[in-house]
Amino acid sequence: MTKVLIIGGSGFLGSHVADYFTKKKYNVTIFDQTKSPHLKKKQKFIFSNLKNFKSLEKAVKSSDIVYHFAAISDIGECISKPYESAEINISSTLKILNYCVKYKIKRLVFASTIYVHSDQGGFYRITKQAAEQYIEEYNKRFNLNYTILRFGTVYGPRSGKKNNLTRIINEAYSKRILKYSGGTDKAVRRFIHINDATEASYNILKNKFKNKNVLITGTKKIKITKVMKFLSHMLNINKKPIYEKKTENGHYDITPYTKKKKPEIKYPFRRSIDIKKGLTELVKKLKPKSYLNLDK
Repeated sequence: MTKVLIIGGSGFLGSHVADYFTKKKYNVTIFDQTKSPHLKKKQKFIFSNLKNFKSLEKAVKSSDIVYHFAAISDIGECISKPYESAEINISSTLKILNYCVKYKIKRLVFASTIYVHSDQGGFYRITKQAAEQYIEEYNKRFNLNYTILRFGTVYGPRSGKKNNLTRIINEAYSKRILKYSGGTDKAVRRFIHINDATEASYNILKNKFKNKNVLITGTKKIKITKVMKFLSHMLNINKKPIYEKKTENGHYDITPYTKKKKPEIKYPFRRSIDIKKGLTELVKKLKPKSYLNLDK
C-alpha cells in the first residue's frame, strides 16, 4: 500500500486531500501542529511542527509520496511577520526537500499560489516564489520529482475564518452586512470549490504532471459584485455591500498576472462545481436553514 504523508493535513485543503487518499485505499499519515477534527480511523496522525526536524525527517523517511501543504498562508500575517513567514515557508521547505532527496521520495507535491505571477501578495508571494525555485533546482541537481500546485481562490466546507467567502458569510450572519475586504467592486476571481481542488490534487500524481507547475483554479471569471448580489439574496440582506480596499493589503483586484507568466499547465477540469451551488452549500453549512432566504 502506497504511503502518503500530508504535511499540514489538518488544514482546509490538507484534510480534504487526506480523506480523498484514504478513500482511495492509500496509507495516509498527517503531520500537523493542530489535531484535525476530521481525522479518520485509518489515518495516522503525527502531532508536531515544521521546526521539529527530527520528527519531520522521521515522517518523510516512512513515506513514498509527500504533500507539503503547511505554510503561513495569510497574506496579512506574512506582512506582519516577515521573518517567521520566511522561516516556515522557505527554510522548513528546504529541510523537507533534503529529506525527500535523502530517502528517495517518489514525488513531492507542493502547494503554491497564483500570486507567484504577481507584484501583489507581499512576503507570502515572495516565500512561495523562493520555494518554487528551490524545488525546481533540486529537480535539476538531485533528480527530485515534484509537482507544484498553484492554487487560485479555494472555498468550501472546513475553510478557516480568514477565508474570504467564509468570513463574508459569517459576518453577514452576525452583523447583517456584506463586506468584501479583498478589493474594490471591480474585483474578479476564479473561485474553485474545495472538492474540485481536492480531486485535482490527487489526479496530478499521473505521469503527465510530473515535474510540472500546475494551475488549479476556477474555470470561469466571477465578478465579486455578482457573488455579493447572490449572497444578499440568500441571506435576505438589503443593505448595500461594502467594498473595503485596505491600503497595502497585498491582494490583487482583477488579475494576479502583472509579471511574465512562469511556465505552467492549467489543470483540465472536465466538470466543476458551479459557484452558486457551492455558495448555497457553504451558507447552509455555516448556519441553520432557518436563517436562509433560498426560496425567493
